[in-house]
Amino acid sequence: MDNPFMARAIQISLDNVLSGRGGPFGAVVVKNGSIVAEGVNCVTTANDPTAHAEVVAIRGACAKLGVFLLDGCEIYTSCEPCPMCLGAIYWAHLSRVYFGNLAADASEIGFDDSFIYHQFTQPFPQRSIPMIQMMHEQALAAFRAWQEKPNKVLY
Repeated sequence: MDNPFMARAIQISLDNVLSGRGGPFGAVVVKNGSIVAEGVNCVTTANDPTAHAEVVAIRGACAKLGVFLLDGCEIYTSCEPCPMCLGAIYWAHLSRVYFGNLAADASEIGFDDSFIYHQFTQPFPQRSIPMIQMMHEQALAAFRAWQEKPNKVLY
C-alpha cells in the first residue's frame, strides 16, 4: 500500500544517507492529514546519541504545536522504533505508529538493539552497565513533594 507520509519518511531517510549527514532513518509526525514535523537520524552530526529520527520528529512536533503530548498525531517512520524511540512515542501519547523496515533489517546493517531488550531482563548489578540504587529514602523526597503539589501538570 502506497502512503505519502511513509514515502516521505523513507525519502528523507535515503536523503540523509546520500547527503552524508547521518544514518538511514527518517520519521514524520502527522496531524489531521498534514505533516507537522520531520526528523532524520543525526546522532553523529549533532553528537547526540538520542537524536534518532523519531525523537527529532517528536521534539519538532511538540515545539511546533506548543504541547508535550501528541495525542491525535501519528508517526510514520522508516524503521521499527528502537526501545528509546518506542519509549518516546509512548510518552508523547502518539495515536499510531506506522513503520517500514523491521528491527531485524536494521540489525543486518549494524543497528542492533536486541542487546538493550536483553538488558531489561537482567538484575541491576548484572547489566553490562551496572545499575546501583543508592539514597532511596532521600530521593523519595522529590516524589513526596510532587504527590502533595496541588497544581501539578500531569503527563
